[in-house]
Amino acid sequence: MKTIRNAMRSAALMAAATLAAAHLSTAQAGSTDGVVTVKSRYSVGETVNRIKSSVARKGITLFGVIDQAKLGNAAGNKVRPSRLVTFGNPALGTTFLTANPLAGLDWPVRLLVYQAEDGSVYAAYTDFDWIARRHRIESRNREFSMASEVIEAVTATVRE
Repeated sequence: MKTIRNAMRSAALMAAATLAAAHLSTAQAGSTDGVVTVKSRYSVGETVNRIKSSVARKGITLFGVIDQAKLGNAAGNKVRPSRLVTFGNPALGTTFLTANPLAGLDWPVRLLVYQAEDGSVYAAYTDFDWIARRHRIESRNREFSMASEVIEAVTATVRE
């Protein structure tokens, strides 16, 4: 009976340690939110247009633009200008899905263009190294590097 209690106590301690470790890794991942923000020289509309042009020049697929402010304002919420631009290169982006299907939560690329309270305009996106860590993808370093170079080139057209 004592052996069973000891085994149960050991199992409980191991489970608690595992949960604590999982919580710690989540807290560490959350301590850096993985968001890259770039200040734009232009209005929200012009920033979106320049990003769309840059995407087209690079031969990248533009999946769409969601006008979040329009949707929010129509629903009765006062929303400052905010548009979500989605784009990507299926040949590159889907390599992340082959490494981990959950990477589909971060693909295609999403770039948020928004106006801050002070009137400044920003473009924000999720850092690709952070995405790799989030999905525990270690086998696509070259591809993640390429994606980082592309997003930097796309946002260079609007950077202040």
